[in-house]
Amino acid sequence: MDFDLTSEQQLLQDSVRRFIDRAYTFEARTALLKAGRNRSAANWSLFAENGWLMAALPEAYGGLGGTLLETAIIAQEMGRGLVVEPYLGCAVLAAQTLVAGGTEAQKERLLPLLAVGSLRMALAYSEPASRGLPEPVCLRAERDGDHYVLHGTKSLVLGAVGAHTFIVSAVVPGTRGITLLLVEGDAPGLHRRALPLHDGSWVEELAFDGVRVAAQAVLGERGEEGNGLAALRAGLASGTVALCAELIGVMEKTIELTAEYLKTRQQFGVPIGSFQALQHRMADMAAEMEVARSMLHAALASMANDDAATQGQVLSTAKMLIGRAAKFVCGQGVQLHGGIGMTEEYTVGHYYKRAVVADLLLGSSDSHEATCAAALQAALHAEAG
Repeated sequence: MDFDLTSEQQLLQDSVRRFIDRAYTFEARTALLKAGRNRSAANWSLFAENGWLMAALPEAYGGLGGTLLETAIIAQEMGRGLVVEPYLGCAVLAAQTLVAGGTEAQKERLLPLLAVGSLRMALAYSEPASRGLPEPVCLRAERDGDHYVLHGTKSLVLGAVGAHTFIVSAVVPGTRGITLLLVEGDAPGLHRRALPLHDGSWVEELAFDGVRVAAQAVLGERGEEGNGLAALRAGLASGTVALCAELIGVMEKTIELTAEYLKTRQQFGVPIGSFQALQHRMADMAAEMEVARSMLHAALASMANDDAATQGQVLSTAKMLIGRAAKFVCGQGVQLHGGIGMTEEYTVGHYYKRAVVADLLLGSSDSHEATCAAALQAALHAEAG
């Protein structure tokens, strides 16, 4: 797979980076954090106007027809600025799940609204027992005539604050597999609780207490109950690649900030960047970042060329390796800044916070490591048998 950017992709990268450098400064981001969960609507409108929300949506539904690579380009640049708007939750996870699993009518109705930013949709799949993975699902959708009645909870719903609609994973008693349903954000019986994360972003916990939805709310053709797992995995795969790309941007900016600090901070009359021990630590940080970048490229190549089983293994490996690399690189950045790196007023500590939180989203490094180990063990048993 060729990872040299086309002229259009380079323009896309440049446009996002210009926005981050000029309008999304550390001071501007700090002001957004102080505003709590009420994010800047102007920023989301700007994302839509620049085409970033529609970059990877099909042209037939108001998108630009881009690929997962365009999503990764945007996410990486947003990682450099620690963007707090819900690009991952709304523009990637929910949108790509809808692309993968929706009917023509559902996509024609909803995707153009997502593309222009007038509709926000979030993917509510995670539960305490699933730990960020698509299964198991405990939320029940019980049939009641031409309706379903939902009971259960969803946790850590990314992009839920301000969302108008949710894609909810559920099990329908009497069927196998997972069913995806569209649920309005103001549905009676739906209780939403906003929760702040350590990095300044917000999620919601959703409690479904007898929420009723029509049979047409099933994502996909009517009668396809229990067939939502493939679409859910497709959406999560896109989200995982986007999150990994974001962490590459986080590592890039951390290394840039740290290198600049080592050039200006003086001790014994010389810049501390001249100390060989600190140069070695910077080299270790750069090496970890480049290994992580290579793993991101491997994940993108797998998504373009491999079967679903191989894609799952590669994505789990990427999430595990890149998540751990980001924590290492950002942690080293904090240490090399000394005491100032531990303060809220300085930038580098916020990159470390994002790396820690991101490592736990969409399945932690430990969860994905266990997934990889189970797949390897199954393969070994199959060969032995």
